[in-house]
Amino acid sequence: MKKTLLSLIAMAAMSATALAADIKPALVYGTGGKFDKSFNEAASVGAERFKKETGIDFRDFEPTSDTQGEQAIRNFASRGFNPVVAVSFAWTSAMEKVAAEFPNTKFAIVDSVVDLKNVRSVLYKEEEGSYLVGLLAGMASKTGKVGFVGGMDIPLIRKFGCGYVQGVKAAKPDAQVFQNMTGTTGAAWNDPVRGGELTKNQIDQGADVVYAAAGATGLGVLQTAADNKKLSIGVDSNQNHLHPGSVLTSMVKRVDLAVYNAFKDTKEDKFTAGIQALGVKEDGVAYALDDNNKALITLEMKTAVEKAKADIIAGTIKVHDYMSNKACNK
Repeated sequence: MKKTLLSLIAMAAMSATALAADIKPALVYGTGGKFDKSFNEAASVGAERFKKETGIDFRDFEPTSDTQGEQAIRNFASRGFNPVVAVSFAWTSAMEKVAAEFPNTKFAIVDSVVDLKNVRSVLYKEEEGSYLVGLLAGMASKTGKVGFVGGMDIPLIRKFGCGYVQGVKAAKPDAQVFQNMTGTTGAAWNDPVRGGELTKNQIDQGADVVYAAAGATGLGVLQTAADNKKLSIGVDSNQNHLHPGSVLTSMVKRVDLAVYNAFKDTKEDKFTAGIQALGVKEDGVAYALDDNNKALITLEMKTAVEKAKADIIAGTIKVHDYMSNKACNK
């Protein structure tokens, strides 16, 4: 009896080891670098959380071009990594090709939809989070003029800008919102110098709060705002700590959840394909409040933004999604 029990325990241990061995997570970042303090770094945080909780390591890759992205996704899949997570709409066509070639591998993509049975597509309601930080920007602005600096000029970033404008105007209907995009290629995600130049131009026009939705380019936005004694708004990761007292808040986009959940669900054999849409209700997007910015957020502002958050969840406030008609109804 004792030998039988020991044998069962040994078999169970071997089975658990075999299961863990089948989980070889891989992560492909968007262009802009792993340590962009924004979108890619949020993805890295999710992967590191999974590693810390499970002891299972992962491999990652930082592409510097669209070609490298596709090569990395295919390379990971061909070497038996599973799941393979790609964070960026830029990998849409690559994911469509590679996932079709490896039907037994689980894939996840962030910010795009790939309609295949082995792909999870994770989207975010960026317009909702941007509305919340826009409301705070409108309330904080003394000039009635605020700015928005986007990265690559694509509908997704227009979606951020549109939600922001709606929030600003909910606070100050007559407010003026300056909007600039950094560029039309992937290089727009990693050009902090240009981000700073655009921010300075908006400040010169009277903007006293500038929201960056531009990956690593946004670091130049935040720095320039701080240098000019103006307020900024971070994006994706909580960037309040980068310039305490200058960053009004950050629109946190929980890319970490997309990565963590894809890894965890695969490990637990609970992975599902299809579309997941994460908004305020799902804690997929939010505004950031911590010790670095609490002095900037008055009680009136906090009360207003919490009410707006509750109203979005309840459906009382419906934030227009630019992607629905490629226009900003505000």
